[in-house]
Amino acid sequence: MRLNEIKSAEGSRTERRRVGRGIGSGLGKTCGRGHKGQHARSGGYHKVGFEGGQMPLQRRLPKVGFASKTAGDCAQVFLYQLADLKAEVIDFEALQSANLVPSRAKRAKIVSKGEIGRAITVKGVAVTAGAKTAIEAAGGTVEA
Repeated sequence: MRLNEIKSAEGSRTERRRVGRGIGSGLGKTCGRGHKGQHARSGGYHKVGFEGGQMPLQRRLPKVGFASKTAGDCAQVFLYQLADLKAEVIDFEALQSANLVPSRAKRAKIVSKGEIGRAITVKGVAVTAGAKTAIEAAGGTVEA
């Protein structure tokens, strides 16, 4: 195969439709638009989804989905991240100062991922059941 022998795949490039070129072309006179009616006229088209005044499908179907406005308010903190903190008492301010919680977050939750090897006290931060047992197993306490 040489560069001058390369051709496109059969049917990948169709020739454009030449309308109004006589009866023998098959697209003469009305040029494939049929007789009369809105689609036969120039500029005669509706917006996408228009169904002749009938209630369109996209408006007949119910709305789907939900975007929570409070999803970004709560941040997750993992147990292995708490192991690196120097503070003995861990509250929301301590998590913010350690950059474990983004600035837009209003609350945080400690999730059981990884391990913690030292005793810590958690105050005013939500804790999952698995994280609570891991903190208490390491000798720490969880206060509401």
